[in-house]
Amino acid sequence: MDRIKIVGGNRLEGTIPISGAKNAALPLMIASLLTADRLTLKNVPNLADVNLLARILRNHGVDLAVDGKRPGVSQHLGETFHLTARDIVDTTAPYEMVSRMRASFWVLGPLLARMGEARVSLPGGCAIGTRPVDLHLQGLKELGAQIDIDAGYVVAKAPKGLQGNRVVFPKVSVGATHNVLLAAALAKGETVIENAAREPEIGDVAECLVKMGCRIEGIGSSTLRIQGRDRLEGAVHAVLPDRIETGTFAYAVAATGGDVTLEGTRVELLETALDVLEAVGASVTPVEGGIRVTRNGAGIGPVSIETQPFPGFPTDLQAQLMALVTTAHGTSVIRETIFENRFMHVQELARLGADIKLHGDTATIKGVPRLRGAPVMATDLRASVSLVIAGLVAEGETMINRVYHLDRGFERLEEKLTRCGANIERISAG
Repeated sequence: MDRIKIVGGNRLEGTIPISGAKNAALPLMIASLLTADRLTLKNVPNLADVNLLARILRNHGVDLAVDGKRPGVSQHLGETFHLTARDIVDTTAPYEMVSRMRASFWVLGPLLARMGEARVSLPGGCAIGTRPVDLHLQGLKELGAQIDIDAGYVVAKAPKGLQGNRVVFPKVSVGATHNVLLAAALAKGETVIENAAREPEIGDVAECLVKMGCRIEGIGSSTLRIQGRDRLEGAVHAVLPDRIETGTFAYAVAATGGDVTLEGTRVELLETALDVLEAVGASVTPVEGGIRVTRNGAGIGPVSIETQPFPGFPTDLQAQLMALVTTAHGTSVIRETIFENRFMHVQELARLGADIKLHGDTATIKGVPRLRGAPVMATDLRASVSLVIAGLVAEGETMINRVYHLDRGFERLEEKLTRCGANIERISAG
């Protein structure tokens, strides 16, 4: 099993290219199930989760071709996927695949809408909480689906097709919004989704569906109006920049007192997270083609935040913020309102010398003068990258174990940090 070794103390200076968003690329790939025509996606990140979903889609009958890089094209530009689901050969998504990545459950809506049936494994729990799928099933039932649970599988049928309807989510759910949005694109008539998730990745999928011939109003708002079509067409769409990768590197720059331009990203994708960054003492400046993040010689100040659905502070940056404020001048408070088990990085940060107290859903972080390197263990995707940030500022050597989590969501992490002066390397097992 691979490990990452970091020798802390170096400022990050230079340029980091931001990859396409994993959380948009996955549902965009799934959207290929809605049409027999070719869907071309540009700026797709090369990640373990993307590669796993490609296997799942091939199992359903999707033909996937990936463009090779032309001479002279930067390796940091995302890949181009051509997905064609001319014939759906299997409407079952098996447990052994769905259990490895929750987002693969989102094939349920498109398969049901196009084929009139689907059999998809329940995804089960995960390291950061149970994340039940009841809202997904509720929304699809509102569109006329007949749903049963059999031996750990959701068995859904709509022999006469799905029918547009009003779907009101009792709470915001990104996954349920994706599933119902994708299904509604082929439903008869109008579907109105109320209390829809507003994350930019939802908007990116909606924009792609519009290119495929679906009419959607309210993109970016909490109310989506979708006019279903009998048939969707092919399209060409570029995946939007990854706001979580943007925030992660921005926080790493602030932690090290660096000066880095994040290329290919946009401020509006994560305004709240960047406002928090400025509140702790960093400077965030929009520049042509990206964002410049700097921190001068002043120390890091404390902050109090709670995670919220977009446009609030994202839960996917909570661990990174915690790593940043471990060395703040003062006491910070972070309340996690989205997932119940998303503080597993706390005990690993403590191994580096962080002073963190947990009280239910709230972490109180008392800044310490310095962190010291130590062996630590990654527990999930965002927790693992928070340990990278902490390792960049810690004195001495930090060894991060179980880094396969990082490969699920960060493309060429060590390479991007190394080119900005970090002393970081991957140690391959065997």
